Amino acid sequence: MQKALQNLKPAKVWQYFGEIMAIPRPSKHEEKISAYLQKFGKDHKYETLHDELGNVLIRKPASKGYEKSQGVCLQAHMDMVCEKNGDKKFDFLKDPIQPILDGEWLTADGTTLGADDGIGVAAALAILDDKTIEHGPLEVLFTVDEETGLTGAAGLSTEWLKSDILLNFDDEDEGEFCIGCAGGIDTTVEIAYRHARTEKDSTAYRISVSGLVGGHSGDDINRGRGCANKILNRILWNASKKCGMRLAEIDGGNLRNAIAREAWAIVTVPNRRRASLKRLVNEMADGIKFEFRTTEPDMNIAIAECDMPRFLIDAQTQDNLLNAVYACAHGVLAMSREVPNFVETSTNLASIKMDGRKIKIATSQRSSVESAKQAAAQKIESTFRMIGATVRHGDGYPGWTPNPDSRVLKVGVETYKKMFKHEPVVRAIHAGLECGLIGEKYPKMDMISYGPTLRGVHSPDERIEIKTVQMFWDLTIAILKALK
Repeated sequence: MQKALQNLKPAKVWQYFGEIMAIPRPSKHEEKISAYLQKFGKDHKYETLHDELGNVLIRKPASKGYEKSQGVCLQAHMDMVCEKNGDKKFDFLKDPIQPILDGEWLTADGTTLGADDGIGVAAALAILDDKTIEHGPLEVLFTVDEETGLTGAAGLSTEWLKSDILLNFDDEDEGEFCIGCAGGIDTTVEIAYRHARTEKDSTAYRISVSGLVGGHSGDDINRGRGCANKILNRILWNASKKCGMRLAEIDGGNLRNAIAREAWAIVTVPNRRRASLKRLVNEMADGIKFEFRTTEPDMNIAIAECDMPRFLIDAQTQDNLLNAVYACAHGVLAMSREVPNFVETSTNLASIKMDGRKIKIATSQRSSVESAKQAAAQKIESTFRMIGATVRHGDGYPGWTPNPDSRVLKVGVETYKKMFKHEPVVRAIHAGLECGLIGEKYPKMDMISYGPTLRGVHSPDERIEIKTVQMFWDLTIAILKALK
């Protein structure tokens, strides 16, 4: 076991979490973790199934006296978001995550920790491994590709699960039960461009935005954090208009479900305008950092001379791109009219990449109202269609409609109150959970989602509050017993 995990409680949960951190498991590359879970089930002589997607289902018989209890499915996703700091050398397809103790929290060395949802997987394995826990018939479902498309849950067989109740372990706040979530859809953009020659008597610069907090594009979208893509584009748009700047390369953000933390561009400017470009960037940096002074205290906007690029993006495409990205919506589009302080609809300008002679832009839209979700995607489509871009929408995924009369919710709330002497929070979230897709396939399934406290998910600042893992474990064991 890694040194940082030694002496943490409950020991079995942290043992399995340590094993999971050593296994590469980026979204769409879950082969090794899927094989590990299948081997675990077979080694423990449990009925173990897997499908062509890599989903794994392990069945554990009821403990003595619980044979007639309702069946319960524990569910967690095996993939993780792979984000790292720009100066961190790390290969998520090969290198093990390195955990670090930081007081009452566990974090990682310059990368995402993978507690989302590795801690849920670890807890489920520890329950399967423990012969003393009292429970009814158990199924444990481990799904693939939750983070980049929910394709594991979307492809789940409608004949796999036998359980009546589902406990999803993918919530990030101890002391709350989630009973509903937003649906989502991805909208991608492709803009073709031509190579243009670099201009004589010009100088190249690298303009960068870094040090942003980032975070989850659903849960954190209303926290006033900066989007590196929007901030960089704002600077480039002004530099183009006022300094004759030409764009050669642009790169920002990585994942559709993460707020972009870093972005950079290679630009050129006529030698006679070098001073004015530097002055503009520095003046804009001061203004933008003041705007975000409370939510982005570590923002860094820099300009530095660099090697001359081999070519530029043609002038018309540059103009189209900068105008469209400036106009592209990002952030909260609507708040709920029924639930106070709850985001109803949002959109995330996730990434801008160059591939061959195409610029590719990834965005994602979320809403707890299906028609509003579609309208948000159409808003993004209309913005980029005005410049002749190719726009495609993904299949999307459904939301999860809350059921305040849920039996498992009532059991969970009463159990929590008895154990911790205060009321838990019951809420819906502005993020995608697999419960929506599972509920669509198993409409009679009674579901709740909960877990220990995580912060900074989908960013290298991801961390888990250690004491809440024990609380999460104790609560789960008590709920399984109370469901007799």
